[in-house]
Amino acid sequence: MKYIEVQNLTFYYGKEPILQDVSYSVSAGEFTLLTGENGAAKSTLIQATLGLLKPKKGIVKISKNNINACKLRIGYIPQQVASFNAGFPSTVLELVRSGRYTRGKWFKKLTKRDEKHIQKALESIDMWEERFRRIGELSGGEKQRISLARMFVSDPDLFILDEPTTGMDDSSRKNFYQLMQHNAHVHKKAVLMITHDAEDLSEYVDRRIHLLRIATSPWRCFHVHDDKESKVLENDHFST
Repeated sequence: MKYIEVQNLTFYYGKEPILQDVSYSVSAGEFTLLTGENGAAKSTLIQATLGLLKPKKGIVKISKNNINACKLRIGYIPQQVASFNAGFPSTVLELVRSGRYTRGKWFKKLTKRDEKHIQKALESIDMWEERFRRIGELSGGEKQRISLARMFVSDPDLFILDEPTTGMDDSSRKNFYQLMQHNAHVHKKAVLMITHDAEDLSEYVDRRIHLLRIATSPWRCFHVHDDKESKVLENDHFST
């Protein structure tokens, strides 16, 4: 089941075309990468897909329901989301717990199942032992990880992640990739992740969508190459 389907999307900054005739899709049960050279408008493509930017033309379809016919929940982590300053008053646990409340239910008491979900999310990013620390005291990488944990506890059907492992060490990145693979393959979530480190992910991901520059154009125009074969990143060759 396709959660995202984009057809012939074109986006301009002013009079300059940044994305041109881009088509791609993301399905439930898949861990998909979005890659491309620096300046390839990867974040712009995501924001245009989500409606945060208005494309000049094209069709963007985001499913209203998940594979269980319930309302689709989307978890979006933009690039460098963790910008909490030193005076931010909440603890790690308080911030992550807030992600478990649904809209309009802030005063509802969390259940034991909720609390177990919160603990599991913090353990998955190696931050359970740090749960009583103040957010403002954390490093940039730690702030990024707890932002991810807060998203995990909201239990989205579609994960959209823009460079989520920035600031993580090698071990934390590996654990994160395994977690996202597990969510896609076991829980049938859809994962779309922007990254520069595609080589590190070959054993975890199912598909790579690669933005390509049109070499003959004076404009920064990009097309998508969509490789539908699983586990072949180490053999992919993309021209620019």
